[in-house]
Amino acid sequence: MKSQLKARIADTDWSSLTLGERIRHIEVEGYLVIPDLLSPEHINKLKAETKAINTCGVDYSDKQQVAEDKDEVMYHGGELSKLIAHSPTIAFLKVLFGDEIIMMSYSYARSEPGHPGISLHSDGQPWSSKLFGYQFSCPRLIRVLYYLDDLTPEVSPFRVLPRSHLSFHNDGNPYLRYEEHPEQLMVTCRAGSAVLINQNVFHGNFPNTGDRPREMLAITYRPSWAGPAGEIDTRDADKVAGLSPEIQVILGDPNTRIWMHDNPNKPDHMAKDAPGINPSRWDRTD
Repeated sequence: MKSQLKARIADTDWSSLTLGERIRHIEVEGYLVIPDLLSPEHINKLKAETKAINTCGVDYSDKQQVAEDKDEVMYHGGELSKLIAHSPTIAFLKVLFGDEIIMMSYSYARSEPGHPGISLHSDGQPWSSKLFGYQFSCPRLIRVLYYLDDLTPEVSPFRVLPRSHLSFHNDGNPYLRYEEHPEQLMVTCRAGSAVLINQNVFHGNFPNTGDRPREMLAITYRPSWAGPAGEIDTRDADKVAGLSPEIQVILGDPNTRIWMHDNPNKPDHMAKDAPGINPSRWDRTD
């Protein structure tokens, strides 16, 4: 509770950001809130389906409930599966990544009253880990955290250490975890909003000291070039085939990567324009 009282609450007017300002915020600060991505009706439909998810407690607290089967949410069908291809989110990611997008993971979490909070950590694991395997070893990943309940200072608000993903210091080793940090930021938002995070930014959440649970659906995406450092399990082709074409196109082979190992210093037909790396991309208003 003490660290909650110290944390500064983010006061950005998220709804006023231009496209370029959104790109800048996720690239420089390491996180971004996109408000009102889900309507109240959409949230109700999702909540009706999350009730059917079999959950279990995590190793540090049974007040943090997660999906027992890591693939259950992805292949559930209905609104849960449709969320993978949620058009407003995918439209932004296409600008951020380019047209090709690959989904890497989909998870569900419910923070119950009494949940102690999640330590500051990085999801980026460049050489894999016991917790994540090679799934989060990709050099570029964005996690989209859809909140189905209001995030308030009392009910597990998001916690982030802005710009920590930019550090070259040993303190920025992505395998480290921190109980708290004097410059951590508290992020609150309305139900239906999403927090997008760079996988290397240090983040977590604060305890749930309120009187209600908080549900979240987390989907991880990456650009097609940025494959994992080692092989991971491919998807069940039969289960993928049971989903809509809009979803299937995002569920490409998770091992896909565009690796130009043998490129010479002067490859043939080099481009002379690359809008995705324009310094002026932060100025976009379209």
